[in-house]
Amino acid sequence: MGDPSFWDNNERAQKHIAKVNTLKRSVLPVVAFKKRVDDLDVMIELIDMASEAEKEDYAKELATQVEAMLPELDQIEIGAFLTGQFDRNNAIFSIQAGAGGTESNDWADLLFRMYSRWAERRGFATELMDVQPGDTAGISKATILIKGENAYGYCKAERGVHRLVRISPFDSNARRHTSFCAVDVIAEVTDEIKIEIPESELRIDVYRSSGKGGQGVNTTDSAVRITHVPTGTVVVCQNERSQIKNKAAAMNVLKARLYEKKQDEQRAEMDKFYGDKGEIGFGAQIRSYVLQPYQMVKDLRTGVSTSDTQGVLDGDIDRFITGWLRAGCPRHRNKDIQVDDE
Repeated sequence: MGDPSFWDNNERAQKHIAKVNTLKRSVLPVVAFKKRVDDLDVMIELIDMASEAEKEDYAKELATQVEAMLPELDQIEIGAFLTGQFDRNNAIFSIQAGAGGTESNDWADLLFRMYSRWAERRGFATELMDVQPGDTAGISKATILIKGENAYGYCKAERGVHRLVRISPFDSNARRHTSFCAVDVIAEVTDEIKIEIPESELRIDVYRSSGKGGQGVNTTDSAVRITHVPTGTVVVCQNERSQIKNKAAAMNVLKARLYEKKQDEQRAEMDKFYGDKGEIGFGAQIRSYVLQPYQMVKDLRTGVSTSDTQGVLDGDIDRFITGWLRAGCPRHRNKDIQVDDE
């Protein structure tokens, strides 16, 4: 950055600055924490030299400082797990309702709300890319872009099938129902990764946007659906008023999906990205949200659980994400943990 020619190429300079700032956010907290540990070493030496009357007071102060440093150490530890190639990228987050009609559509809507609130708690920005409302209530599918430092690194922990057990508000007989939704997460592809998709492999359809949006959205053919013919991958974007912007956003998602599919094929480990999701039904879930006959949310991969179901549905899901990251999933997850509905 001190080179006289650094600003000759403004775009390149901005990329370098962004990279430096990212490195600083990783390194500086560790350096600052190391200084605090060194200060504690000095305090321990003072305690050893202090009189018996002073030692107790110094020891209490030492314990207080150590306890105050534990949350900071926890954050540094979690940051050390986010070292994947795309962990720092934005995340393209998709929610798909499973079989079950209105009940599953409502569960998809609850998950959409939960993740939106979680992103807000984290300080992440969200951008709605596509939403398909359910026939009666809720949504059948939604795709959002979550923007922020390490967004993909955190969001990837949520990939899989989510199961809800509750007394259905849509059942006049107040019976207990089980619903399923699949969550899929891919990293947003940056300009550094080159993916060439021939126009001949694409089928592009434009149509009038559905759902909320007002006159500027719903009266023009601004929605874009892109189908990659060789793989059958379909991407939809309809959140912008401009057809050009929707097409650009849809192409970005398509490139991310194709790149991830290519990575899967190279590793020959299809379960790394899509196997965890599997079929949207019994036996495939990664987490159960039980509201009846008792209150419990439990992650079946790590065993992390809580009875604060309302807090979880309001976006308090960090305990599950950090638990998954600490467990080193998917290679070290415990497959033997089950939830007893009774």
